[in-house]
Amino acid sequence: MRIRPLLAAVSIALVGALGATSGASAAPPGPQPIIGGTTVSSAPWAAAVLSNGSFTCSGSVIASQWVLTARHCINGTMSVRIGSVNRTSGGVTRTISATYTRSDLALMRLSSAVTTSTVTLANSNPPINSTNSIYGWGMTCYSGCSASTQLKTATVRVTSNSVTDAYGGQAIRSTEISGNAWRGDSGGPQFYNGQQVGVASTADGYSIQNYGSVAYNRAWITSVAGV
Repeated sequence: MRIRPLLAAVSIALVGALGATSGASAAPPGPQPIIGGTTVSSAPWAAAVLSNGSFTCSGSVIASQWVLTARHCINGTMSVRIGSVNRTSGGVTRTISATYTRSDLALMRLSSAVTTSTVTLANSNPPINSTNSIYGWGMTCYSGCSASTQLKTATVRVTSNSVTDAYGGQAIRSTEISGNAWRGDSGGPQFYNGQQVGVASTADGYSIQNYGSVAYNRAWITSVAGV
């Protein structure tokens, strides 16, 4: 099993980190299911993260001028589309005036504030065996397809709070229930009881994903973004 970053540039996709880059590797043993889950009709707090104008990651609005995403998503000139479940249209767009990173989390300061609902950040990790929800515009199959145009969500089961993210910070590991994260889902949120507990960092593309712990980085988030 390989756990990789989840990056996802539209026409490409990252294996391991959950963003998108080219060059898919051999699939893990067993069937190669699509990401699964379901599409989302409304998520005003959602942020599609773009690098040099191209979609690369997912994110969440935590305050009127701040978006939370993954550190490994930061590259080149950054911008975001906020308030639309379609990563290609609708909502509002903002350029990023500054970025701050810790572990595999990144805080992006918007060039100007937006008026939208924001996520609530957790102060503790979710319980082992709890059912959580994940969100993102990631790929809908292991290889050979592009990132989803419409935001998707899936349920996962927490198996550990003591693994590490792509940069060695504390992370939450989960396995799929209705779907799993993959390239393009990097930076996207994981929720438990209505609060964001994690930020998508790495995955195996089959059933396992590691999300950087919000609680582990909570004091840092507050010191930078004031929330």
